[in-house]
Amino acid sequence: MKGRYRYTILGLLFLATVINYIDRQIIGLLKPILEKEYKWTEQDYGNLVFWFQVMYAIGYVLSGRFVDKVGAKIGYGLAVLFWSIAALAHAFVRSTFGFTVARSALGFTEAGSFPAAMKSITEWFPVRERSFASGLMISGTTIGPILAPGIVLWLANHYNWQISFLVTGSLGLIWVVAWYFMYSKPGQSKNVSAEELAIINADNQATKALPDNEKVPTQQLLNKKATWGFFTATFLTDPVWWFYLFWLPSYLTSNGLTKEELAYPLTVVYALAAVLSIAGGWLSSFFVKKGWTINASRKVPMLICVALALPVILIRFSHDVWLSVGIIAVAAAAQTIWKGVLLTTVADQFPKKAVSSVIGIGGMGGAIGGMIAAKVVGILLDAYKTSGHITAGYNLVFICCGLAYVIAIALFHFLSPKLEHVKV
Repeated sequence: MKGRYRYTILGLLFLATVINYIDRQIIGLLKPILEKEYKWTEQDYGNLVFWFQVMYAIGYVLSGRFVDKVGAKIGYGLAVLFWSIAALAHAFVRSTFGFTVARSALGFTEAGSFPAAMKSITEWFPVRERSFASGLMISGTTIGPILAPGIVLWLANHYNWQISFLVTGSLGLIWVVAWYFMYSKPGQSKNVSAEELAIINADNQATKALPDNEKVPTQQLLNKKATWGFFTATFLTDPVWWFYLFWLPSYLTSNGLTKEELAYPLTVVYALAAVLSIAGGWLSSFFVKKGWTINASRKVPMLICVALALPVILIRFSHDVWLSVGIIAVAAAAQTIWKGVLLTTVADQFPKKAVSSVIGIGGMGGAIGGMIAAKVVGILLDAYKTSGHITAGYNLVFICCGLAYVIAIALFHFLSPKLEHVKV
């Protein structure tokens, strides 16, 4: 699109996120098949998720520093290349240990996605457009799970589960080629007009606290309350998304749906989340354009997310699976809006050279929260399944999911009360 090449870049970021979440979702979709073949318990499955999260946490903080050092083009390209190889490797393992190794490798390499994506958005979009851009990019976390059931389950049912991993893992390799030829910094791109470059660089002086080639020490970032505000918010709320991603298919089958019936309700959940995540990002950017402060423009949508996520605590009173699907769909949408706006607050507060590093630190917090949640949820559901009351176990988890946002918004506001520029 002439004069708007930044939206072409945004399209690539969106596609990478879609591929990322197809590769993540596949294990949850194939769980009913794999747990029979390998005789997995809920704890065995929880352990797979746990080790994915362990390596995701390590990879997140390392990838954040790496992307800040080498740039978005190399950083994102290598991340997608290696996570695609890890995804393909699942097709060749023949034991639970093999799946653990493959999932660990996938977690470590996929951790580079959000740090590199936000680095790219910070380079290509001015402040007033970043929330919309991050919202659209984040919507890929829901489009991936929408597409995954149809692709993965069809391949598994018509061929075998190994083909599912081979086909989906190959998508990333195609993306890497496109990324290599299409991405560069705005000032170096032949596809960017002088007019568009002026738009992209409109607020550089207000947001750039140090030269772009100067490295920010990690310790300096850890001394900032804003870093810990982002860390705390992701620690508390990222596990909610992981729960929906990895356990929602099992929750639905425990409520009477067959694996053949999973595609439609999962599509409903993630389709609604996709639409609302873009709308939420647009709303924040709209507030900025209307003259609201950055602080109000980000936190009002975040408060709306809290209100949308809370009803999931009432799912225990739902006696209809489709009513439960509707409640979960709204809560999942709240998480995607929340995540997009939360990521944008990092670009609002920190200079470009530190954005990926801070997102890496905060992402590690989300992964740590996720690994703890995976262990606890696995043990909890196994205990309730043994007693014949697994639905009660899920209800308890849903209560925790809703309350997490109330605590998160309070702590985030305490640590970043005004979303001011951080001097580093």
